[in-house]
Amino acid sequence: MIELLQEYGYLGIFLFLVLGIVGLPLPDEIMMTFIGYLTSIGQLNLYLTYLSALAGSACGITTSYLLGMKLGYPFLRKYGNKIFITRRRLRITQVLFRKYGNWLLFAGYFIPGVRHVTAYLAGISRIPFPRFSLFAYTGAVVWCATFIGLGHLLGANWEIAFDMIHKYGGRIFLIALPVIAILLGWFFWNQNQTKTLKRN
Repeated sequence: MIELLQEYGYLGIFLFLVLGIVGLPLPDEIMMTFIGYLTSIGQLNLYLTYLSALAGSACGITTSYLLGMKLGYPFLRKYGNKIFITRRRLRITQVLFRKYGNWLLFAGYFIPGVRHVTAYLAGISRIPFPRFSLFAYTGAVVWCATFIGLGHLLGANWEIAFDMIHKYGGRIFLIALPVIAILLGWFFWNQNQTKTLKRN
């Protein structure tokens, strides 16, 4: 990762996350926590780092969505192993997708193995792009901010933070999800109120 960042800088962050989201087995969370740490010691700019990671995540998940829409389920079932999307991962994500629908596009970033499949299934299911982008890009905003922010705030202790996330990540996410949902609901309600007032 250090060599990639030294050679390509912010472009390296972007490409790493595009490939990681599309399906290659890259340590996305480790990389983002690490680059968050690098921003805390001044080796990277915090805002450019975040924008590079966000752009890479958004581009990767959009690529997966378009591939799912154009090539369909038979392609994923036949060639998924080539991009490390195993049949087991596919089955698990299908069950979760049927149960949680659009919200899995948002929450799936925090579930290793699932985030690589959700956008393909969204494309295969022909979810309209505006709805896909609302959940998928909002999830990318929160996911990148969470790991880069942790690395930045905890500095040299970023590895300890990462170990804790892997150990207690599920519990942390279950606690954080309702809070995030309330904040998003409040934001969209405010937006609707503002538009209503402008019309009146």
